[in-house]
Amino acid sequence: MNLEEIEVIIEKDGRVRIEVRGVKGDACLDLTQALEEALGGEVESREMTPEAYEEARQQEQTRQQQRK
Repeated sequence: MNLEEIEVIIEKDGRVRIEVRGVKGDACLDLTQALEEALGGEVESREMTPEAYEEARQQEQTRQQQRK
């Protein structure tokens, strides 16, 4: 079982940053949705990690193998 982590960082200027590790695909968005809403719901920017794209790559590889 993979360890899933959500780290909440409050910057000196009051901005909040949420970092998710150990979650593949866009499931991280589901994990942080309630937290984002509780913090006011305004997202300035979003950076997806390489892990966020792993599920899509795996699905594409599976599709390509099925076509062969």
